[in-house]
Amino acid sequence: MGKQNVDDYLQQGIHGPKEIKPAERRRFLGTLRERVVVALTQGEVMGKKVQPELGMIFMENSEAHLYLNGNIPYSALSKYIKAAEDQGIAYTIVTNKEYNSEYGLVLAYDHAIDKEEITLVKRKKPVVQMKADTEGKGLLSKVKTLFGKK
Repeated sequence: MGKQNVDDYLQQGIHGPKEIKPAERRRFLGTLRERVVVALTQGEVMGKKVQPELGMIFMENSEAHLYLNGNIPYSALSKYIKAAEDQGIAYTIVTNKEYNSEYGLVLAYDHAIDKEEITLVKRKKPVVQMKADTEGKGLLSKVKTLFGKK
């Protein structure tokens, strides 16, 4: 064993094993970004119901692992635990006292999948556009007619 190996061995004994991308692991509740299928913020996890899109994602990715932020009250996490158990998904509650991640839930594999969009896509509500008053039949023209102006 060379001097460098002994020093590495002692450092690992004192500080624990070396980690690749420790900041990224803290942010994504112990896993890496390249492995993530979907991630919900703490605010989204604190909502009243499990989003239907998430239920579909759980069904499609039943071999993935669910990481839940332990800094969120258990009452908010319990609905996700039940949904994961219903689909046979293993889960871990991750509590980091030094760092509170903005994510409340991360569904990830143990290998890289490199999914570009990891947030739930919000359904856009249809935009209703008002027609311009081109024919003089709008509200403004009716008010003008009411007061005798044309």
